[in-house]
Amino acid sequence: MAYVAIRPPDEDTGRAPEDAAPAAPSGPRDRRRGIALTALCLLVCAGLGLQSWTALRATGFDLGIFDQAVRAYARFELPRSPIKNVHHEFPPGFSLLGDHFTPALALLAPLYWLWDDPRTLVLAQAALFAAGVPVVRRIARHAFRGAAPDVVRRAADLGGLVYALGWPLLNSSYNGFHEVAFAVPLTLLMLERGLAHRYGATALWAALLCTAKEDMGLVVGAYGLVLAVRAGHRAGRATGAALALAGPLVSAVVIAWFLPAMGGPEGYYWSYGRLGADPGEALAHVLTAPWVLLQVSVTPFVKVGMLAWILGTLALLPLGSPTLLLAVPLLAERVLSDNPNHWPVINHYDAFLWPILLTAALETLAGLHARRARVRRWAVTALALSSAAAVVLGLGLLVRPDSWRPSSDKRPLATAAELIPDGATVEADNTVAPRLTARTDVVIADRTPRGADWVLLRVNDRTFPFASTDEQRERVALLLAHGYTEVFHQDGTVLLHRTDPAADVPGTHRPGPGSTPVREAVPDDVGANLLLR
Repeated sequence: MAYVAIRPPDEDTGRAPEDAAPAAPSGPRDRRRGIALTALCLLVCAGLGLQSWTALRATGFDLGIFDQAVRAYARFELPRSPIKNVHHEFPPGFSLLGDHFTPALALLAPLYWLWDDPRTLVLAQAALFAAGVPVVRRIARHAFRGAAPDVVRRAADLGGLVYALGWPLLNSSYNGFHEVAFAVPLTLLMLERGLAHRYGATALWAALLCTAKEDMGLVVGAYGLVLAVRAGHRAGRATGAALALAGPLVSAVVIAWFLPAMGGPEGYYWSYGRLGADPGEALAHVLTAPWVLLQVSVTPFVKVGMLAWILGTLALLPLGSPTLLLAVPLLAERVLSDNPNHWPVINHYDAFLWPILLTAALETLAGLHARRARVRRWAVTALALSSAAAVVLGLGLLVRPDSWRPSSDKRPLATAAELIPDGATVEADNTVAPRLTARTDVVIADRTPRGADWVLLRVNDRTFPFASTDEQRERVALLLAHGYTEVFHQDGTVLLHRTDPAADVPGTHRPGPGSTPVREAVPDDVGANLLLR
């Protein structure tokens, strides 16, 4: 088939008849490659997620929280999570919409009518990630529009492969489930429709992206700026200007009004104490001493390593495209943060960046190709570095048989969980909590007794959120001395049943209507290493 050049879009509409078509012929063989890459992404992400479930790596924080929230949606209720609410002392009935703005999660509720199980979320996330493969391939075709058909084909295949095995997607799959499952495909769709000059659809996907998390409006705003500058026609400039204004406005309204209206405590997630005690003080500090931004961004030095890893695994190619501007708000949230959880590259945060980084890398490659630069060397380097990161952070686990089995300290947890009757109230080790969310009223065992009928906890290995195994042993001893009986004890795992409900356990507390939410104390070893799980 002959390659058909695409003529420039109309000045007023920004649309050309050919814009909806691929930039290169799409025949049966091309479609088969696309299907194969999509299936590869689905199998790898689902495999890592199910492996984490099988090996008891998927925990109450955060798979159990999202499972309880989506199950509430499935019952036509507001998303509530006893695991989150009780541990962080939120008042009874607190909705997670007051914690993070994630209404997109409601779209998963019908899946629970088919299979009421936390693994539904694991598989749904894998499917949402896989849905991005054909979109990335279209982005590659748009970026290489005007190149020879074989070049466009290779770019689409390379882009699809790097995306499908992207280490940020593997990390997120390994860690259970998060709202990033929606952010990834919605970001890609917004970017692809913009490149196709379909600005109505661009605005639609941008609006939906804002429902994935409260800070996605900042990404939309940054894309609006890029679009307004890039577009050579009125429709594109107008859409870009609208998104540049609307995106940040949506985030501001959600953070300043909606979250508090849903019960979210003011400043609960403010993690920028080195800049100021609140946004106003931070702004004043930055305006009077702008160099503080650089100081905070590079200390501790692990933040520099994070940036080097994120950009280096794509051979620095994202730096060559203005699309990288979309990543600035997300990166700033992390490098300016005092929360050590934001600094490593083994959590789900990098998956928010992945669509942006890969699109920017493809655009840079296309620009190099147009200038007749040595594109192949850059492309091979990016493929090699990204693949190496994928092996280290995910693919290597899939081929290790021991990674599919719980470790010796975790194995008894699953056995003991089966002894707990349906409908019971439970305080469970964070590691095993998701195994109980579908059939019990479960919260995670923490430093405060909650008066549950059953308590399941390890005593030989530290578990979140305890600071030491001594605390865990003291907790078990306290319960045994005040109305609880040991039902199961194996290899450091203890299952206790409350046989004397009349006995008062010192320190027992459940959050009440006037409860004040508390923030998590981060252990000292978190954030010290980029790759420390």
